[in-house]
Amino acid sequence: MSAVLEEFITFLGPRVAGRLQGRAKLFVKDEGAVILDKDGARAADGQEADVTLTASEKVFRAILSGDQNPATAYMTGKLKVDGSLQRALKVSAIFTR
Repeated sequence: MSAVLEEFITFLGPRVAGRLQGRAKLFVKDEGAVILDKDGARAADGQEADVTLTASEKVFRAILSGDQNPATAYMTGKLKVDGSLQRALKVSAIFTR
């Protein structure tokens, strides 16, 4: 697993644990994927999700730091969503807290 994914797992685990219904996948281009669910965050290992968010490391970092609005990233094509947009909005709300 890449250092980038390990960092995202460490950062996001406490933020999503107990707060996320269903399962979301973050696909970080050129790095791999992280699964988020009620138990926290972990390497995806091919697991399916209700929604998959795909972006570059730079875009995810900007969203997590608050420098990039997730909705704007989606509307400008920087963030791709596969699955429920409603679920994606709930996941992004957890990111920006």
